[in-house]
Amino acid sequence: MNNNQKLKEIIASHEALLSLKNEPSPTYNGIYTRYCNPILTAEHIPLVWRYDFSCQDNPYLMQRIMMNATLNSGAIMLDGKFTLVVRVEGADRKSFFAVAQSDNGIDGFRFWDMPVVLPEDVVPATNVYDMRLTRHEDGWIYGVFCAERHDDMHPGNTSAATATAGICRTKDLKTWYRLPDIKARCQQRNVVLHPEFVDGKYAFYTRPQDGFVDTGSGAGIGWALVDDILHARIAEERIIGHRHYHTVNEVKNGEGPAPIKTDAGWLHMAHGVRATADGLRYVLYMYMTALDDPTRVTAQPGGYFLAPQGDEYVGDVMNVAFCNGWIEDKGKVYIYYATADTRMHVAVSTVGRLIDYCMNTPEDGLRTGLSVDTIKALIAKNKANGFEGI
Repeated sequence: MNNNQKLKEIIASHEALLSLKNEPSPTYNGIYTRYCNPILTAEHIPLVWRYDFSCQDNPYLMQRIMMNATLNSGAIMLDGKFTLVVRVEGADRKSFFAVAQSDNGIDGFRFWDMPVVLPEDVVPATNVYDMRLTRHEDGWIYGVFCAERHDDMHPGNTSAATATAGICRTKDLKTWYRLPDIKARCQQRNVVLHPEFVDGKYAFYTRPQDGFVDTGSGAGIGWALVDDILHARIAEERIIGHRHYHTVNEVKNGEGPAPIKTDAGWLHMAHGVRATADGLRYVLYMYMTALDDPTRVTAQPGGYFLAPQGDEYVGDVMNVAFCNGWIEDKGKVYIYYATADTRMHVAVSTVGRLIDYCMNTPEDGLRTGLSVDTIKALIAKNKANGFEGI
């Protein structure tokens, strides 16, 4: 087969993938609808980012730049389109950001022509990833992301790293302005900007941790107020989302996307991590806070909201579901989550369903006896209403 024929096949196959319609999954829990296909994979990435199409320079039609994964996308509605700022990971293990858009939020996502050109901080980061997008009331769209660098306190350890929260802002996702990384007393991951001023200050959800991976003394999801976004410094933070023994977030937890404001309160998505015999398990969970005080938790359903299922378990990092982007549009909520650090999916719910889920799902009683009591109470209620033996 000559290169011209092979090129036609590659282009046709890529277009078929981009045009593939997504169908709802037959699984049902009443809370959200999952979809059968991932919405973005490494194969969705534009061919011109991967191939040198010069016959002279690339006679074997090889991929010159191979891509490994699309994951952990920030999300926002922009000019009437469902818009993701995707973490794209190359075969070289370096992540970068790229914008993909869809008309319906479920399928048909296509990347913009060029990746995001993100200005460097004073000390360039080795790797950047997991951008949370916040349309703030000050008129800017902010991106807060993890900036990773080698930990020079351990010069002989090529795996030693530090994590800080990088900040950038934009009006259109095309021109990005880099602000200095957030200054804090310890390492920070999963930092999210609240969409409104609180007491005239910028408010951040934080995740203080002693090490790059280990939380150490970090107790959970934190809250901090910052006077100057142009020189953000976290001087004081308090924990609003605690970790607990033998729960879905016993090892660590972190805020997902910026919360959604509703009449009943702020809707929050977070991820929780627990230890298993096969390594760490990442799942998603939800909670709500009060409109007049985003630090006051008003509802906290027990257990996970969404976990990997089926093929979602398999990938670069097994048994992981992660979300740092969702979009509310006309009462529907599009939840963009990655699985196994490999691919992007969508689950669709509504504001009403998510509020109902948060406010009427029993909390975790933190021990088996109380968990069984909640099941017995539901069984008794169903029996009283004539539903028995189902």
